[in-house]
Amino acid sequence: MSNAELPVDFEAEAKPDLAQHAVLLIAVCLIALVGNTVATDATVMQGLVGLAILYVIAILGLVLTHIVPVGLPSVAWISLVGIVVTLPWTPGSAWLLEKVSHVNFLTLATPCLAYAGIAIARREIEIARSSGWKLFIVAVLVMTGTYVGSAIVADLFL
Repeated sequence: MSNAELPVDFEAEAKPDLAQHAVLLIAVCLIALVGNTVATDATVMQGLVGLAILYVIAILGLVLTHIVPVGLPSVAWISLVGIVVTLPWTPGSAWLLEKVSHVNFLTLATPCLAYAGIAIARREIEIARSSGWKLFIVAVLVMTGTYVGSAIVADLFL
């Protein structure tokens, strides 16, 4: 049996632990800080403070993911922490919102989307390989339909 015929256990992919997540988030924050400084009028210090706050929110959400025995994904916990700390009746929420307002969302999304684009797992490659050319046609039609539909909605309502 060749290596190509061996079954692959897709569930056995290693997932980063909390320390690895912390390091990866620092790398994303540094890339976002450069993008934020270049793309906006915010100073490096303003961007650094805003990104540090977002970093702490993300780490708190990841910690909750590990310690709370509910099966919510980490993105739900991070969102929940972000919502709670920015509620109007939460002490310090106005200060947090003012500091985070110096961070542009697109500068955060760019490194994340770039990483997601290149971080294709073996499973997705195998699915694409086994689906063949039909998957390509469906993908092109879906993307074209989404673009045209969005353009029509934008033209009608904007």
